[in-house]
Amino acid sequence: MKTSIVSYLVKRFLRFDKEQPFIFLSALLAFLGITLGVMVLLIAMALMNGFDKEFKNKLTTMNYPLTIIPKFYGAVNRNLLIDLEKKFPILAFSPYVQSSVMIRSGSQLEGGYLFGVNFQDEAKVNNVLAKAIKNTQFKKFDVIIGKSLKQEFSLSKGDKLMYIFTNVEPGGFSMTPKIKRFKIKSIFDSGLSAYDKAYSYTSLEAMQVLMHMPSNLYDGIHVYSKTPRKDILRIKKDLPISVSIKGWWQDNLNFFAALEMEKMSLFIVLMLIILIAAINIISSLLMTVMNRRSEIALLLSLGTTNIEIKKVFLYLGIIIGISGIAAGIFLGLSGIWILGTFDIISLPKDVYPTSTLPLDLSIVDFALIVTGAFAIVVGSSYYPAKKASEVDILTVLRNE
Repeated sequence: MKTSIVSYLVKRFLRFDKEQPFIFLSALLAFLGITLGVMVLLIAMALMNGFDKEFKNKLTTMNYPLTIIPKFYGAVNRNLLIDLEKKFPILAFSPYVQSSVMIRSGSQLEGGYLFGVNFQDEAKVNNVLAKAIKNTQFKKFDVIIGKSLKQEFSLSKGDKLMYIFTNVEPGGFSMTPKIKRFKIKSIFDSGLSAYDKAYSYTSLEAMQVLMHMPSNLYDGIHVYSKTPRKDILRIKKDLPISVSIKGWWQDNLNFFAALEMEKMSLFIVLMLIILIAAINIISSLLMTVMNRRSEIALLLSLGTTNIEIKKVFLYLGIIIGISGIAAGIFLGLSGIWILGTFDIISLPKDVYPTSTLPLDLSIVDFALIVTGAFAIVVGSSYYPAKKASEVDILTVLRNE
């Protein structure tokens, strides 16, 4: 019987009151505010996660999941490479020789890095390069450049490109920089313009000759791993003290810390929208309490308990809030599906790592949004419910 009283009163108070339309309008605004807040928060978190994941994928490729580097000259050699390939057959290894260079085409100059690699091995650790070298035969002094450098210098396949190395050689009475012209054989496109402009790839043999390095010595070894954070610990145990290993994330700590802070700030700001919308729940319920004071006093005098009255107004606020949350979830997920399925918004590929909106809503973020919104709704409903249960029966009935 008590449950039926609470449910009956909740249904009755939810109806539109012609004498007090502003109460219904306030409740409607609360519903719409919570709906919009949850919807925007879901889409915003999906976008943040999508861009975060996209940047990680691109940076993992161009920075490589793991990189083995020497602590002193000659520590990374062929014997080490063979030993690692035997101990970790499921991983892919690609030795390289690297040099800082100035790239010149006509009167234009651009700084960057030239990597000497074995293209077959490098294709196993770098899928961007694997696409660029597909069905292509390379000679010793051929080079692969990025799309951004090609566009900046207005280059095409078959053109010659001059590389000025930072190390110098004696020439007559002075020291002159080492200069070598390479033939452009292919173009790669990583989606990150900074890497496409700065990175170039040539053969390992060419770089070893130019750097005066023996054929069995390298500047480092790129390692591909699907689980780099686990494998870095395994590899580290088997490495000699003369070399070290680093993960791609160690070079980008500040960048991803900034992304995480931006994501958290956005979450807090958008959650405040839901909080502001929940204020309308408070005002709507308080107006309902004031408008129904005589009915509440009469119900209390007839035996209805304070707890039941509190439940009525608590349920009123929760129903409004949960309805808004449910509508927000429906609209938010619909928006994510529409933006992810149809190419509505096109991003400039030279600025962002992808031309379409990347969307990835995690279960954790979804749970935090729903839980946070529900907590705000319950908190907003509690105070009016408490005030309703504290109505003074004698004072109200005497005045009425």
